[in-house]
Amino acid sequence: MSLAVTAAIADPDLLFFPWDTPLEEWSEDLIVALPRGISRHIVRFIRIHGVVHALKEIEESFAIKEYQLLLELQNRSIPAVEAVAVISGRTDKNDEPLPAILITRHLDFSLPYRAVFSSTPRPDTASRLLDAMTALFVRLHTVGFSWNDCSLSNTLFRRDAGAFAAYLVDAETGELHTQLSDGQRQYDIDTAILNVTGELLDLEYGGKLPESVDPIQLGASLGNRYQKLWDLLNRPVMIEYGNRNELDQHIRNLNDLGFDISGISMQTIDADRQLVRVQAKVVDVGHHARRLLRLTGLDVEENQARRLLNDLDSFKATSAQSQSEEEVAHRWMLETYEPVMQQVPRELRRKLEPAEIFHEVLEHRWFMSEKARQSIALTDVVGDYIVNVLANKPDEAAIINLDDTSEITSPLKLN
Repeated sequence: MSLAVTAAIADPDLLFFPWDTPLEEWSEDLIVALPRGISRHIVRFIRIHGVVHALKEIEESFAIKEYQLLLELQNRSIPAVEAVAVISGRTDKNDEPLPAILITRHLDFSLPYRAVFSSTPRPDTASRLLDAMTALFVRLHTVGFSWNDCSLSNTLFRRDAGAFAAYLVDAETGELHTQLSDGQRQYDIDTAILNVTGELLDLEYGGKLPESVDPIQLGASLGNRYQKLWDLLNRPVMIEYGNRNELDQHIRNLNDLGFDISGISMQTIDADRQLVRVQAKVVDVGHHARRLLRLTGLDVEENQARRLLNDLDSFKATSAQSQSEEEVAHRWMLETYEPVMQQVPRELRRKLEPAEIFHEVLEHRWFMSEKARQSIALTDVVGDYIVNVLANKPDEAAIINLDDTSEITSPLKLN
């Protein structure tokens, strides 16, 4: 066997795995038990230096292509799994060729969609997943990436302050262009609607979808969700010349969705009515996350950042007005965020991401304050939250032994 390792930084430990054995036959002592989405390929999880990695057995040309696409998406700050390496040149013990293996880093605290529905979900869970997928779709199309096989199965989800954040996990069929045509974007959307509808029907067939959810209607709504967000980000708006308030509101709407503005172009279209067409140049999402990272060093999802910044801004309102924003953020970390997180027992910290725990503590304080009809200090809330909420949650850092590997058994099977 003449192994070839394609990687930015090759880890020597990669050489000591049984690459001459088909992935499906690897011994259980090598495998990390994690929920897997439905895939056309054999997928297994291993641990390297304490970090979980996903291995996918696939033809070499496809493995290299996907590896390169994932690297490019990472360079463009698109939420996707991190490409680690490609192992090619594999042969078995009889010197027969074996497929290559694409290695990606497992996304901590992420869930395949079937794991999200493994317990009793809220009625709006499926809708929130589609909102996250829509935001990911728009970001991909903005950088010229056509997915060509978008589905819930090809996406991982992280909790994000009551919502979800979506990550691309399978770029095998993807293509990167300078810019997508309307036809390419529409093909992507139509494919996604077909795949997602089938997956929602499968959940309904297995009794995992709330009865109030119509899988066909919800799947079809993906097109409207996408078009609404795409138009908001890409279509110009008409405002009266000099109407600063209207322009500021448009920018705030984009910022609220997490998008930053890198420039604005204006064109007069009706001199008599003083109407101008305004086109904001939108850059990548992460408006709130970037601000929080700059102020505190916390690297979190966008909605989590928005929630934490709201608390930071409330803290600022009661602080010395002479202090800078950076000084207030430092005090907030020392006096609010860190004391809360220090109360969380070590064995429970794998339940949720730290920022998600802090968000839920804030939510729990609101409910307790409403019940008590008086404001309750945050540190007084944490103990009750830990016992009555956090302790009862599944471990989302690495959910073990969830039965999420079964094949689709409903009449509609898309993959």
